[in-house]
Amino acid sequence: MNRKCASRIQIACLLCLSNIAMNADAQEGSADLAKQLANPVAALVSVPLQLNYDENIGPGDKGKRWTMNVQPVIPVDLSPEWNLISRTILPLTAQDDVIPGESQSGIGDIVQSFFFSPKDPTASGWIWGVGPAALLPTGSDKALTADKWGGGPTAVALKQDSGWTYGGLINHIWSVAGDDDRADISTSFVQPFISFTTPSAVTYSLNTESTYDWKGNQWNVPLNANVSAVTQLGTQLISFGGGIRYWAKASDGGPEDVGLRAVVTLLFPK
Repeated sequence: MNRKCASRIQIACLLCLSNIAMNADAQEGSADLAKQLANPVAALVSVPLQLNYDENIGPGDKGKRWTMNVQPVIPVDLSPEWNLISRTILPLTAQDDVIPGESQSGIGDIVQSFFFSPKDPTASGWIWGVGPAALLPTGSDKALTADKWGGGPTAVALKQDSGWTYGGLINHIWSVAGDDDRADISTSFVQPFISFTTPSAVTYSLNTESTYDWKGNQWNVPLNANVSAVTQLGTQLISFGGGIRYWAKASDGGPEDVGLRAVVTLLFPK
């Protein structure tokens, strides 16, 4: 083998090894982003677009509902030790026969939360955040709004280890003002969650987004199972996924049986 041929082989091998290393780095970066997505108070700007479908709603169990939750997450650097995480939920809803013989579409009420969260985990590895939550009566239709202003506390705690993320998020909202003809609000939200992220940035998750109405003494308990993956489209990093949910318990007129969920999340890492 002459020197020129040997040099070409060496260059080809170096290029191949470089490409393998770059792919490994990209995969590791995607897996890290997927783990941050599993953390509700991660210092990562993201815009989840969560589409939910539920049926068997209303007094005749004939109602169907599509809800797109626009959920921007914006971290703010407060100090070397603390972040403020803003989490917004803006629902866009289209429904038929939830009120028999009627259809509605438009904006629902916004839930806005702020979490004050230490940048570093505790000595035992726990990540946490606490702050206020607010209900804003932004609904564009009487059937899509509670017509009440509300507020209360919210908190989250979680741990991440060897690809696993587990913990819980809670809040409680009381109505403080609004239409006197509409029912007062005292509602607790409880979201225990667990997920596993693979080295290839695929995340398998299970949670429940349960609510308890203290005025009506009623639970809504959907069990959600989802799969998602982080990838890149052009220059935009995204996570996409979907899954199903089962309504283990629903309030009078609430959804029943099985629903569907699809999520696309735009990612803007620093």
